[in-house]
Amino acid sequence: MLLDTNILIYMAQPGGESLQAQMVSASPAASLIARVEALGFQCITAGERERMDKVFAWVEVLPVDDAVADAAILLRQARRMKLGDALIAATALLYDLPLVTRNVGDFKHIAGLQIINPFAEPEAA
Repeated sequence: MLLDTNILIYMAQPGGESLQAQMVSASPAASLIARVEALGFQCITAGERERMDKVFAWVEVLPVDDAVADAAILLRQARRMKLGDALIAATALLYDLPLVTRNVGDFKHIAGLQIINPFAEPEAA
């Protein structure tokens, strides 16, 4: 599964251990863009940086290459979306990975993208 930036941030926050436990058995990955987004905040503290580094130590970081860029271009041409979201979605599509995010609304319009929201209430049978 591919972890969106918000999931990585939740996992690195105090109390995020339970979310980490849900993800660890799934061989999680993240886009290089998510790493830049998560660590690129101007006001990140040393403690926050340390916790994020621990999360990224066990998450495979997938590159942004020409194929990902081309897929992101197509996504942005089809519908207005943020560059980071387009690159993350393109990575998930190209690697055939479900995207784990709390921001379902940012991605629900993308055909073929499987989305998992670990915060959603389980659906009744």
